[in-house]
Formats: sequence, structure tokens, C-alpha cells
Amino acid sequence: MASGKESGGLDNLAFDKNEGVNDQPRGKQEKTCGSDGAAEEDRNKPTYCVTDIPPWYLCIFLAMQHYLTAFGGIISIPLILSEGLCLQHDSLTQGRLINTIFFVSGLCTVLQVTFGVRLPILQGGTFALLTPATAMLSMPQWECPAWTQNASLVNTSSPLFKEVWQTRMRTLQGSIMVASLLQILVGFSGLIGFLMRFIGPLTIAPTVSLIGLSLYDSAGTKTGSHWGISAMTTVLIILFSQYLHRIPIPVPAYSKAKKLHTSKFYIFQIMPILLGIAVSWLVCYLLTIYDVLPSDPSQYGHLARTDVKGNVVNEASWFTFPYPGQWGMPAVSLAGVFGIMAGIICSMAESVGDYHACAKLSGAPPPPKHAISRGIGVEGLGCLLAGAFGTGNGTTSFSENVAALGITKVGSRMVILLSGIFMILMGMLGKIGAIFTTIPTPVIGGMFLIMFGVITAAGISNLQSTDMNSSRNIFVFGFSMFSALVIPNWTLKNPDFFKTGVQEIDQIVYILLTTHMFVGGFLGFFLDNTIPGTKRERGLLSWNKVPLEDSSNTLGAEEVYDLPFGITSCLSSQSWVRYVPFCPRKGHRTQNSELEDKKMSQSKESEQLPNSTEIINEIRL
Repeated sequence: MASGKESGGLDNLAFDKNEGVNDQPRGKQEKTCGSDGAAEEDRNKPTYCVTDIPPWYLCIFLAMQHYLTAFGGIISIPLILSEGLCLQHDSLTQGRLINTIFFVSGLCTVLQVTFGVRLPILQGGTFALLTPATAMLSMPQWECPAWTQNASLVNTSSPLFKEVWQTRMRTLQGSIMVASLLQILVGFSGLIGFLMRFIGPLTIAPTVSLIGLSLYDSAGTKTGSHWGISAMTTVLIILFSQYLHRIPIPVPAYSKAKKLHTSKFYIFQIMPILLGIAVSWLVCYLLTIYDVLPSDPSQYGHLARTDVKGNVVNEASWFTFPYPGQWGMPAVSLAGVFGIMAGIICSMAESVGDYHACAKLSGAPPPPKHAISRGIGVEGLGCLLAGAFGTGNGTTSFSENVAALGITKVGSRMVILLSGIFMILMGMLGKIGAIFTTIPTPVIGGMFLIMFGVITAAGISNLQSTDMNSSRNIFVFGFSMFSALVIPNWTLKNPDFFKTGVQEIDQIVYILLTTHMFVGGFLGFFLDNTIPGTKRERGLLSWNKVPLEDSSNTLGAEEVYDLPFGITSCLSSQSWVRYVPFCPRKGHRTQNSELEDKKMSQSKESEQLPNSTEIINEIRL
């Protein structure tokens, strides 16, 4: 399952799975995940498995790489939300939002690796919640006052201005916290397995694609502030990620075997977004100090200057510590809760696919049901924490970081744990968040052109398991996508068309109908589950298929997915544990393996011998 998952999955495309990031230590090349020496010939085998611990210097390097891989997606969310929160002229607060989302992402990563699904999977902000949040903030009662749009009239320290944006943030916080209870319930109750029977590619594809498509206006506004700078940023990111990603840069290295030598470092493969932003940022700085760009705010191209934000870096504190309720007591919008729930359902479905992909790339057996339930439940707790801390967003698994495991061949969860610790530390450095807010607007616009486009393509890629020669599937996908563009656009232009007299109901309907991903996802879900079609045709056979364990893998499910600190051993003696869906119990691997074998044999039989109902449905179509 692909997900821009939401966060821009550019690195999925930028990574070349046949290339390493750096030369692995010779002493570790023979360390494989239980495959006798055959893994040295099979480059798809990870060098370090999920339970292995690489050398400390390699851990630090790879942890920083995962942090940089997620950088583009995480930093984009506060920058987009700042417009709906009336914060586009308050760089200090934007910096605090960036610090907060990095801090919470790191905290949730540590929780997921330690107590969640226990796979090396990084957590971060999700674009699936950004769309309904933007829809909620676009309601007429949340329209920003005119004076907040004029930088000369905004006094960021005034109580009036603080109340304007904090009221919106508190309402968004409370809505996310309440909606996250759905994910907590679905995860820890084990309902996720039941729901996945009805959510297939024809539901996920339009939902994820519309996350990217619905943000075209924001990307266009920022890009249009200076088309030349935006085009340069876009071209640089494309150049680094698609054309130069296989070109290594020699860097000095030292090892006991080779002593001082040069090693290949695939810098364009690891951080194409960051490099593209940095080069464009530098160009804007040079154009600013030589007064090439206009200093008059009313002239075209002024937003490309690097001094637009003033002395925000100097004014920011060195250290900051995000805490729950830092913007005040959260409030709840019933309409916002329903809209955000739609994004959470999409996020849950994608995370299940990420878990299976992550297990395969890290040399772990397929995740059992209790690990998946626990992972989804911990993601729900992450959304609850994100709402409480005031990020304006939730958390989810980052698909692009799962793809990074295939390049580095290092599937150690210790690396991801260290990456989470790095994000926590970065979130506590106030100057870092302030520096990111000074990125010129057209540079951000150029990055958005890449990221939102790839999110759209990542959503469409979910259709690869379906039969797209089928007129049924073409109808379901096409109608869902087009309706999800038409209905929200018309509703925004006619906000008063639906009036019941009950304000809460009117707000719920407005937010749901202006959330592109909800309209597309709902129509795709309804049509896919009601129009007759075979499982093969709908893509459900490969979608819900449980992969068998690799016979060359000696890691057991207990070794990977059991709870740490001896918790599983303590619980295994309790009789009530068998009734708790998210708790591992003694012998769960054997039971799961038998169930998986049965499911696979049934799937093979159904593929070879379709039942009479499926044959009739195919004839009808």
C-alpha cells in the first residue's frame, strides 16, 4: 500500500532498491536474518534484521537518514495549516508548531517501536487529517478576520490576535482527540481485521489520490508568488531524485579493515527534497542581499526574499518544551469530529499494508493479528497525543520510511527508535523550528508541486491489484473521483444550500461534503461493496492475502512481536489474556501459522476454481 501517507512519498520513487546508501562494515556483511550465507548472493535479504543492532556509528547515520526522509512531509503540515489558523504572518508561532509536530512524531515513533506493532516503522504527521481540518477551518464562522491578512496590521503579541488563532487551534485539537478514540477502539478491540474485509483498493485509491488533488489551490498560491523560484525548486528536486539518485559522492571513511579510505555516499538518493530546498533557499538569499528581488510587499516576487519574516530566528528561544494544552483547553466541534474520522479510517487501512511491507523488508515474519491491532491502537494513542499537544494534526506510519529499509538493507528497529529520539530532541530546539519558517514561499510552492503530485500517484497505484480492464472498476473509480471534485467545489460556492435549522447537523453535512477524500472514499466504498464483482476483479484476493512466512527466516513471531521487558511472560500465565485481542499469548505463532496456511490454501483454491456466483457476475458484466 502506498501512502503519501500521506506525507509526500517522493522518496519511494527516488530510492533505487539495487543500491546501498553506504558501504556496510565487512565484519557485518555475513550477518543475515537466518539465511545460511545465501543472503550474500540475494541482495533483497536485509543485512540487519529487526532484532539486530548495527554498530553505533551506523545507527546514528541511518537514524538521521530516516529523519531527513520524513522531513518534507512533516514540515509541510504546519505550513499549510497556518493559513487556516490565520497564522501566515506569525512566524514565531509557526516555528513552535513545527517544533511540536516533530516532538510528537518522535514520541509516537518510540511508543510504536516499543509497545506498538514493534516493527521499524516511523510515525509522523498525516495528510489524511489535513484535508478535513482544512475543510473545518474553511467554514464561514471560521473565516479569518481581514486584518489578520495584512502583515502591517498584525500584532502577534496582542491578546486579540492570540485568541483568534488559538480558538481555531483548540477546536481542531478537541476534534482530533475525540476522533482518535475511534482508532483506539478499532485497534485495541481487534475490529481492524473485520473492517479490512470491506475496504479494498477501489476505496483507498480515490481517497488517497484526492488528498493530493484537493491541495492544488494551496500549492498554486505559493507557487504563483514567484514562478521562477518555484520552477527552480521543482527542477532541482526532480534532478536529484530521478536523474542523479544513482550517482555516489565519495566521502572519507575509516574502518579497521580498510583504515582510511573513501566510501560511496548516495546523497541525492537520501535527501533530494532537503537538497532542492537548500539550494533554492541559498539562491533566494543571494538575490535578497543584492536587492535583485523587490523590497516592496506589493510587488510581484517580494515573497521570495529571505528577510520577509524579519528577525524571527533571533527572537526565537533556544529551547522549547511542547506540552499538552499549551494553547489552552481543547474544545470540540461535532462537525470536525466526523470529518476527521473519515481521514482516520483511511489512515488505518493504509497502515495495515505498511506493517506487512515493513515486516517483509526487515526480515520479520508477517505480523500476527494481535500485533496489527496493537499497532493501530498505538497510532490512535498517537493521534490523541498529537491533539493534546496541539499539532493541529495526527500521526500515522510513514510509507516512504518503509521504502528506505529496502535501500539500506538495515531493518533494525533500534535505528528507528534512535530516529524517534532525534525528532524529540529536534522538537525541543526552538531555533530549528524558527529557521524552517524562513523558507521563502515560492520554494515551499515548488516542493508542494512534487509532493502533492506524488501523493496523487501513490493513491492511484493502489489500483494495480485490481482488474482495470473491467468496466465495473473503471466506473467505480472514475465516478468516485469526478464526483469528489464536483460536489465539494459546488458546496463551497453554495454554503447555504442545506439548512435543517439544527446548526450542528448543518455543520456536519458542510464539512463532509467539502472534504474531497470523504466524498470519493464513501462513493468508492459504497459502489465497490454493492455492485456485483468477483474478489479477483476487485483486487481483494491480493489485497487481503496473508503472506506465508519465509522458510529461510529463523526469526519467530514471539521474538519480534512480543511485548518488551518480560510483559508477555507475565501475561502468558493469565487465563483472561486469551480474550484480549492486542495481547500476545503463548503459542500464538503456531496458531497463526496454521490459520495463515488455511487462508492461503483457500485463496489458491478460489483463484483456480471460482464459485458459481463469481462466474455469473462476470457473465453479467
